Amino acid sequence: MACPSCRTALNLLPKGRPVTKSSIVSSSRFLSSRPTPSSATSTPPTTRQIQQQRSLHTTPSPLISFREIIGKRIANLAGNQSPYFIYTATERLYKQCAAQADYDISKDARKKKELKETEEGEEIGVFKIKNPWHDEFGLLPTFSTWAHVTMLHMYLLVVRLRNTEKIHQAAWQEQLVNHFFYQAEAKMEITHNLSSRVIRQTYLKDLFVQWRGLIMSCDEGLIKGDAVLASAVWRNLFKANEDVDLRSLAAVVSWMRSGIKKLDALPDELVWNSGEMVFKNLVVSEELRGVDVPSAVMRGEFVKEGLVR
Repeated sequence: MACPSCRTALNLLPKGRPVTKSSIVSSSRFLSSRPTPSSATSTPPTTRQIQQQRSLHTTPSPLISFREIIGKRIANLAGNQSPYFIYTATERLYKQCAAQADYDISKDARKKKELKETEEGEEIGVFKIKNPWHDEFGLLPTFSTWAHVTMLHMYLLVVRLRNTEKIHQAAWQEQLVNHFFYQAEAKMEITHNLSSRVIRQTYLKDLFVQWRGLIMSCDEGLIKGDAVLASAVWRNLFKANEDVDLRSLAAVVSWMRSGIKKLDALPDELVWNSGEMVFKNLVVSEELRGVDVPSAVMRGEFVKEGLVR
């Protein structure tokens, strides 16, 4: 294939004449003797032409707005929605979820074989901090209690995530759930001395089924009413215990409703960047106090029946 200069030289040759070496050389000399645009003589531009050229350069192009949009999208991905930001933000949020009913197992009690167990065979430890889940509701410091209290807090965050852009919801929820299962496996191995990875994976699969079931049952309760939501809390948190205090069920349901409302009122930046402040005002014991105070309508009925004065 000929180069561009050779093709141009061939086009300049008279048609019908044979192509010889001398003809190609003469055509090449002709091309080299032609003046280039820089060497060609031209009249200097007028003031009006200079102003027109400047106006062409200063007029915004339609591509500028497109570039700005792409730049903002890239900045958004590299900033508040980057994988690293999502990982760190969900880690802060998850730590607050997991700390509500966190517990520990005494090593001395394990060595002396003095650990107590539930009827289901769960090891009973000691809560790390004083919390209403134990003091008010009587839940034992076990792995099951920690997991279900943590999942309830995570569920409130998952509902809050549904108020964000759909393109980011999956990434936020995935990282939040990953933090939970990483710590759950660590607790099985370190806290409960469960060294078999096969057994841990079996328990984690069961825990994942419980997590998915909690989401579905609580979603159904949010739609169908407090009775259905209380049934979901009773099955998951209280393990379908028939002797559970109904005040506790009502308090947890009220706490979930008020928690979703308070989280929805917070801006996204405050939720994602201030994980330690998210659950500060969501105290379940306050809802338990409210259960004991009847509403004005109920009090009127109680007065009519002579139950209260």
